[in-house]
Amino acid sequence: MKKRHFGKVDLGQVEELVLESADAAVSILNYGCITRDWRVDGPRGSLPMVLGFPDIGSYVQHARGHGAIVGRVANRTANAEFKLEGKTYHLTRNHGPKQQHHIHGCLADRLWEMEGDSTGEAVHLRYLSPDGEDGFPGNVDFRVTYRLEGPKLVCEMSGLPDRPTPINLAHHNYFNLGGTGTVRDHVLWIDAEEYTPLDAENIPLGTIAPVEGTHLDFCEARRIEESDPERKGIDNNYILRPGRDQSDPAAWASCPRTGLRLRVWTDQPGLQIFNAATMTIGAPGLGGETYGPFAGLCFEAQHYPDSLHNPDWPSIIRSPETPYFQRLEVEIAKG
Repeated sequence: MKKRHFGKVDLGQVEELVLESADAAVSILNYGCITRDWRVDGPRGSLPMVLGFPDIGSYVQHARGHGAIVGRVANRTANAEFKLEGKTYHLTRNHGPKQQHHIHGCLADRLWEMEGDSTGEAVHLRYLSPDGEDGFPGNVDFRVTYRLEGPKLVCEMSGLPDRPTPINLAHHNYFNLGGTGTVRDHVLWIDAEEYTPLDAENIPLGTIAPVEGTHLDFCEARRIEESDPERKGIDNNYILRPGRDQSDPAAWASCPRTGLRLRVWTDQPGLQIFNAATMTIGAPGLGGETYGPFAGLCFEAQHYPDSLHNPDWPSIIRSPETPYFQRLEVEIAKG
């Protein structure tokens, strides 16, 4: 397993480990558990499958959260506060037109302990989040394992708190199966007939609605540009079909330019799809690529956004007796 220094941040030295199989090579940073690069063979040789950067400064200055594990609570929390056991907790305000909401948390900005296992097939990361970090109660022992199995990357995320606290992690990779350009030509399918509608500030309304008749409908596979000719973009939580067989993919995407297909397996109830309609990155990415609108496609398996204000939705409160766990599998291969 290859390991190298990848620059420094204020918290210390950033390291990179590379997982390799006959089908892929995946680079992992101890900064935010970032998947910095993911290479597969395409018609033009080795292609990058994720939006990444050649230096750590680009992540810190221009691309917070890209490719990282985000949390403690991924996605939006309205008004950056919640109540638990009769007490109101105030979170870091970092999102919205007046910075009045909370999004994602700080795990993507932390240095994690990182080591490769003896087989060379997995990377293990650990971060101890202290009580009060980002405003959340309790100490939490977070652990992430990446394992490369042929063309499939398996990511297991866990969190053991010492008291009841909300946890909802998400893997925030931006994929582009063409290796360059936009994802508007990608064909997308999602095993979801419903989604959680949003207000003007991207906060869930607390309702559930059918995707049928909207540009969010991918119950039948179709190109993103076909579903969204007006370029509205997608940044929505899909409710994965209840009772679905979790041994089957929850979603897939394919690129006609390369013939590559991405499949996602998850044990989570929701899948946030984001196609970066307004992206502008002020730093060159892998291969000197400039990442603009629709440059990548995110498949963020998670619980529903703003679950803390919607008690009828699946709970994200975890405890020493009911710790957090998520298993995510992403495969990129021909066909």
